Amino acid sequence: MTAVLSTPRERTDTRGRSDSFIGTGQLLRLALRRDRVVATVWVLLFVLMAASSASATQGIYTTVESRVQAANTINGTPATLALYGRIFDPTSLGAVSMLKLGALGAALVALVAVFTVVRHTRAEEEAGRLELIGATVVGRFAALTAALILSVGMAIVLAVLTALSLVGAGLPASGAFAFGLSWAGAGIAFAAVGALTAQVTESARTANGLAAAGLAAAYLLRAAGDATGSDTSTWLSWLSPIGWAQQVRPFAGDRWWVLGYLLVFAALVSVAAYALNAQRDHGAGLLAQRPGRASAGNGLRTPLALAFRLHRGGLLGWLVGVTLGGLLMGSIASQVGNLVDTPQARDMIMKLGGARGLTDAFLSAEMSILGIVVAAYGISAAMRLRSEETALRAEPILATRISRVRWAASHVTVAIVGSTLLLLAVGLFAGLSHGMASGDLGETGRVLVGALVQLPAVWVLTGITVLVFGLAPGLVMAGWGALVVFLLLGQLGPIFELPQWLMDLSPFTHTPKLPGGDLPATPLVVLTLIAAALITAGLTAFRRRDLG
Repeated sequence: MTAVLSTPRERTDTRGRSDSFIGTGQLLRLALRRDRVVATVWVLLFVLMAASSASATQGIYTTVESRVQAANTINGTPATLALYGRIFDPTSLGAVSMLKLGALGAALVALVAVFTVVRHTRAEEEAGRLELIGATVVGRFAALTAALILSVGMAIVLAVLTALSLVGAGLPASGAFAFGLSWAGAGIAFAAVGALTAQVTESARTANGLAAAGLAAAYLLRAAGDATGSDTSTWLSWLSPIGWAQQVRPFAGDRWWVLGYLLVFAALVSVAAYALNAQRDHGAGLLAQRPGRASAGNGLRTPLALAFRLHRGGLLGWLVGVTLGGLLMGSIASQVGNLVDTPQARDMIMKLGGARGLTDAFLSAEMSILGIVVAAYGISAAMRLRSEETALRAEPILATRISRVRWAASHVTVAIVGSTLLLLAVGLFAGLSHGMASGDLGETGRVLVGALVQLPAVWVLTGITVLVFGLAPGLVMAGWGALVVFLLLGQLGPIFELPQWLMDLSPFTHTPKLPGGDLPATPLVVLTLIAAALITAGLTAFRRRDLG
């Protein structure tokens, strides 16, 4: 269904406002109409997730002693701290109940906010629809303002509904609203980041990728800050907007003033986005594309070479980001054995195999996080097929002797090889930094294997994206939805006591926990075969459907 934007009837309605914001209301109504289903589903999913987590854990920790014991064990285990964050009040039922949804939930809300803003700004501009709208009485800042208002509005609605659901589950109202607003603060902060990256690049995919890379960096900073603090989070956590959301400390003192950090950050980044928007030409970005030569060189005479050329900038950015993440995680891994300061944690670590067992558990957890980050790259790279198709750049290529399958397979190959290269970089640099910090460079190989075992699961996500592109290209964003669902199954499945067959739907469930665990070949082979089958089915479906 195509929605038609009506133009303002009279310019006199805008008296007292800058002409740059004319039409913001109309664009906001259009965005609400287009996102009415998607936005509702996302908000309800987060609310249900929070309410279910609160209800499920109340029956587990019925006494203060049980909560204190669980909190002390978690706070004494750096691997768990890196994944979820710290419990600031061990006696608080709310703090223990919402542990897994604090930092992780804030990151997911932030990701949805980024996609929302980019979808209604750079994606519309890239597709040419915003140029048609701009030919009417619409100001320069109208689209950006409407997208930010929509994203901020979604975050506020999410905060209120989440708080009410937690109150309904029996948690204190003050902590419930602090928790909801910590999610909203993260969403508002990264909505501004999405607005900024939308001005920097000429591609919605690249804008999403840059913002997602920034989000991953913020999460890793928060993880490093929590994992290396003995009694509280270190200064690294305070360099991250995700760390700020966590430092609101819902159900553990409710530090409302920390929300101001998120709002000031969002305001400053938004000002930068508006400044760039005012300076650039329509359709252009801060990183302008250079005009190519009149004729292609020998290195661009195949679809694969062209695909690599199109992906190389984004791949380089991802490579720098994951390399820094690997270096950071590897450098602190050798220190985690010195951070255990509770009897419960010591007993658990001894069962795992001493300090080396703790270090391996920490590295395994971090490799799992970075594996999910690389899966996001695979999805993004595979989605380039759809953007090339909708921008009408695929048709001239397919009008030659190049077949559909050969053209599509070139982009899929870059997605597969690129994700492999990223995990190689993660494992290599994390292993080297860990080896140098511990004085044993032999650790490099073990950490590298721990990173590479994530590949089959990453390829499955790429395969799902290719399959949806072939069967229903308009729903290609389902690749991101699959990533979120698999992430939630892995993190929240044990809390909700979901059946094992349901949690087994996530490919990450079958990924070996390395270093430190066994290396079974069967799940890796099966996941690789599933990924190959998904990609083959997607390419076959693309060969048979119409373009457009």
